[in-house]
Amino acid sequence: MSQQIRKERVAIYPGSFDPVTLGHMDIIHRAAKQFDRLIVAVLNNLSKNPLFSVEERADLLRQATADLPNVEVDSFRDLLVNYLRQKDAQVIVRGIRTVTDFEYELQNASINQSLNPDAETIFMMTNPKYSYLSSSVVKELAHFGGNVSDFVTPEVEQAMRRKFSALADDNGQQHK
Repeated sequence: MSQQIRKERVAIYPGSFDPVTLGHMDIIHRAAKQFDRLIVAVLNNLSKNPLFSVEERADLLRQATADLPNVEVDSFRDLLVNYLRQKDAQVIVRGIRTVTDFEYELQNASINQSLNPDAETIFMMTNPKYSYLSSSVVKELAHFGGNVSDFVTPEVEQAMRRKFSALADDNGQQHK
């Protein structure tokens, strides 16, 4: 009896991750259990003004996922469906916090499916304790000196402090 060779199950979790939050990390940990390999792909979103460069975001993600051997961090500047083909991945993972997120992600999943019929999207509901959390909220809170330690890893918190301190210095403002 011949053994059938199983294809490696590869998923991509794309996002801007500016910065990566504990909500993102929850999805990463849970998705990593479902696939042989999970590629966390940092995208350069042209419609956003990022706090961190793509390289900085990827580095922070590598630090945050160092304990997950099947998680790889990468970046891309192409259509997601093209990147999916390039990485020989079968699945796109998306986190859903609200109905609004679902509507937006459903539209994207439909477009991706029309561009690449093999592109499957899996929606993962965010842990309820992170349902209000977004990178934008964390950045705004940190910008005004708020405590973000319950929302990001210690490495991200330190990187945000350094970034906002440098921005304050560049603007000739005092900081804490």
